[in-house]
Amino acid sequence: MKVIVTENKIQGGAKAFEIFKNEIKNGAKVLGLATGSTPETLYQNFINSDLNCSNLISINLDEYVGLTPDNPQSYHYFMRKHLFDKKPFKKSYIPDGMTKDIAATCKEYDQIIKDNPIDVQLLGIGRNGHIAFNEPGTPFDIGTHEVKLTENTIKANSRFFDNEDEVPKSAICMGTANIMDAKKVVLMAFGEKKAQAIKEMIEGPVTEQVPASILQKHPDVTVIVDKAAAQELDDKYKN
Repeated sequence: MKVIVTENKIQGGAKAFEIFKNEIKNGAKVLGLATGSTPETLYQNFINSDLNCSNLISINLDEYVGLTPDNPQSYHYFMRKHLFDKKPFKKSYIPDGMTKDIAATCKEYDQIIKDNPIDVQLLGIGRNGHIAFNEPGTPFDIGTHEVKLTENTIKANSRFFDNEDEVPKSAICMGTANIMDAKKVVLMAFGEKKAQAIKEMIEGPVTEQVPASILQKHPDVTVIVDKAAAQELDDKYKN
């Protein structure tokens, strides 16, 4: 596991973009993408570059159940706003949050990933060590599945909605097994609130109670953190 420590998230986004650009130059065609504030600086680097994404395929980690693609809180909307409207891909896959058959949709998504093996998977990390919506206790061998959101997550998300009743109660999410199948993983984390999770992911035991710790067993992982997120790490990682 390679650790890169930057001054801030701006430099972190630039460093992540260098990695993605080099991988694409060397033949990467399928990118696993993430949402949230963490990858925004990376996506801005994509937009500001002359990189042609028209031959690339993207596969997103997750989507809320019950949100239409044009809902401003949906991950379909986020990806269009922060990347796809300005850098269209050849094909972009995001789980269908409006599906009437979640089990079938999960199975179809697993097949999409199988048919389009992910060359580079982008990840963030939650304060409790979750990756995507794979919360502590999620089996490491699970594929795409429906995740019931915790009360804490629902409460945290309620600030984005008119009232808590509108907050999605579940999401369709790539499983840890899907993530581990990616050829290369790039995980980004910024801010002191992520410091403990980063330490447990890199230095702690591999346990389902810290979902990201499974990445210790992946052959090619690069972790990009700012100094605040790296502050709990052993000094050997801070060079």
